[in-house]
Amino acid sequence: MLNYHHLRYFHAVAHEGHLTRTAERLNLSQSALSAQIKALEERLGHPLFDRVGRQLRLTEVGRIVLDHADRIFATGSELEAVLAHGIADVPPLRVGALSTLSRNFQLQFLRPVLGACEVILKSGQAEGLLEMLGALGVDVVLATEPPRSGEATAFTTHSIAAQRVALHGAPSRMAHDTLSSLLSSEPLILPTGTIRVGFDSLLARLDITPTIAAEADDVAMVRLLARENVGVALAPDVVLADEIASGMLQTAPFDLDLTETFYAITVPRSFPHPLLAGLLA
Repeated sequence: MLNYHHLRYFHAVAHEGHLTRTAERLNLSQSALSAQIKALEERLGHPLFDRVGRQLRLTEVGRIVLDHADRIFATGSELEAVLAHGIADVPPLRVGALSTLSRNFQLQFLRPVLGACEVILKSGQAEGLLEMLGALGVDVVLATEPPRSGEATAFTTHSIAAQRVALHGAPSRMAHDTLSSLLSSEPLILPTGTIRVGFDSLLARLDITPTIAAEADDVAMVRLLARENVGVALAPDVVLADEIASGMLQTAPFDLDLTETFYAITVPRSFPHPLLAGLLA
């Protein structure tokens, strides 16, 4: 079985990047520490470091092992914090979010716990975030789609919000009496994903081929392009809430009958984060 003492020594050396300094900090001889690392390399069947002068640099396998070691020891620290009922501090809330997810929505979701505990945010793609969630590397994943059917049984999916999707643009672009006039006359900034599917269906029903100024899979970029007046943006209201409130942008007065659902995805745990239930509610 994997020797976690060896892994702990590797973890320390990997973050220090220097065998001698790590040995001094751990009150070990350099040869003893080196032997621990060598034993781990033999167990895993791969070298973990390359020597560059006096420095140690992680190999590709070493980077993979360090990523897992970080999560293993973070989980151990969390276990101690959760079980130490007498502590005053609430453990950090670790949140994974799709890299394309609205920052405004993330802030709205997290606002009730800001200041009550440390919040650690990690962004990425759905597959990597769900893998991290399954390994207890995060407490919750925020997404705009539930896990795929093959993965769903391992997770619990909470529908936490549904936002209207509308057309938003500079006031000068909003002087249209009908939706068809706006879509036919103004260049559009369109997101990809589930919103786009419903919007394309709407265009087909109206028999309109619009002028597309830009397409982006990141709603943050949709927001920036709308601020630059590149065109009229298709987005949930929350994405452009600040610009709408300031008057920089306006929302077209046409109901597209489109919504985007936001999900919080968790895994069953005996000791969930104490503040998470309140957020999910």
